[in-house]
Amino acid sequence: MSETGASYAAAGVDIEAGDRAVELMKEWVKKTQRPEVLGGLGGFAGLFDASALKRYERPLLASATDGVGTKVDIARQMGVYDTIGHDLVAMVMDDIVVCGAEPLFMTDYICVGKVHPERVAAIVKGIAEGCVLAGTALVGGETAEHPGLLGPDDFDVAGAGTGVVEADRLLGADRIRTGDAVIAMASSGLHSNGYSLVRHVVFERAGWALDREVPEFGRTLGEELLEPTKIYSLDCLALTRTTEVHAFSHITGGGLAANLARVVPDHLHAVVDRSTWAPGAVFDVVGGVGGVERLELEKTLNMGVGMIAVVPEASVDVALTTLADRGVDAWVAGEIIERGEHSTGAAMQGTYSQ
Repeated sequence: MSETGASYAAAGVDIEAGDRAVELMKEWVKKTQRPEVLGGLGGFAGLFDASALKRYERPLLASATDGVGTKVDIARQMGVYDTIGHDLVAMVMDDIVVCGAEPLFMTDYICVGKVHPERVAAIVKGIAEGCVLAGTALVGGETAEHPGLLGPDDFDVAGAGTGVVEADRLLGADRIRTGDAVIAMASSGLHSNGYSLVRHVVFERAGWALDREVPEFGRTLGEELLEPTKIYSLDCLALTRTTEVHAFSHITGGGLAANLARVVPDHLHAVVDRSTWAPGAVFDVVGGVGGVERLELEKTLNMGVGMIAVVPEASVDVALTTLADRGVDAWVAGEIIERGEHSTGAAMQGTYSQ
C-alpha cells in the first residue's frame, strides 16, 4: 500500500493547470463581449441582460448546440489548436441565423485527456475569434479533464448558442414561393462535416500523410483539411436588412439537397443546377483517390456551398450585390418550382462546371 494518501492530482487531474488555462483565455474571451454581457469569466454562470430584448414586440429565442466532429483529430495531429474554434462557432451560430435570428451569446465545452494550459487557451482563442466574426458574445464555458477516458493529447469541443428574432420576421418554409431564386454562398472547403469519410479515404485507402504536398491544393493535405469553416452569420443578417429573404439553409451533414429540402414546403420543389459552379479541388481529390461516387459525395460533403439564401426574384440583384460587397462569393444556383408527382423537397440537376 502506498505511504501517501490519494489525491486528485495522482488521479490525473491538474487543478492548477486548469486555473492557468483560465487565466490565459481571459483576454480572448474579453474581445467577444457585447454591451448586454454582465460580469467576467470565472463565475458559475454567464449573465446576459435580457432587458435588451424589450425593443422586440414578440422576441423568439433561437437555440442550437453542436460540435466539430472528427476534424478535431486533424487539429490534434497537426498540433494546431487556434482554428478549430472557428469551426465550432460556425456550426452553432450559422444554424441559429437560418431562422433570421441575431446571435446573442455562446458557451463552450472543452474536454481533454490532460490540461495543457497553452493548448486550451489556443482553442478558446479560436472560439473567441469565431464569436467576433459571428457577432456573438462568449459568456462562459467548461474545461473538463478526463484522464483514463481520453489520451493526454486527445480533446473534443462542443458549444451551445442563443439568438433572437422578431416573431413576424421569422424565416422559413412558410415564406417560400414559386419562382423564388436559390442563391448559393461558397464554402471555404470541407467545413466540419464528412471527416469520417475523408479520413477513411485519404489515410486508410490512399495512405497519405498530413504533411503530403498536394498540387491541387497548393499546400499540404493537413493545411487543406484544417481550413476553418466559413462563418456566415453577419452576412445573412446583412441580407435580411437590405432586401427580402424568405429562408436560409446551412449546408452541413447530409449535403446541399438534404439541407435545402428542410426549408422547402411540401407543395414546392427546389431545383439546383450543378453547372452554375465548380466545387473546390478538395472535393475532386476526395472523390478521385477514394473512388467515391458523386451521389455519395453530395450526400456527405457540402460540394462547395456552405449556405443557401432563398429570395424573391426581385431581390436577387440586391442580394448578390450585398454579398459581393461583404466579400462573399455567391451566385444564383437554382429556383423554386411547383412540386411534381415524383419530386421531393430539393434536387440537383446537370453536371458541375469545369
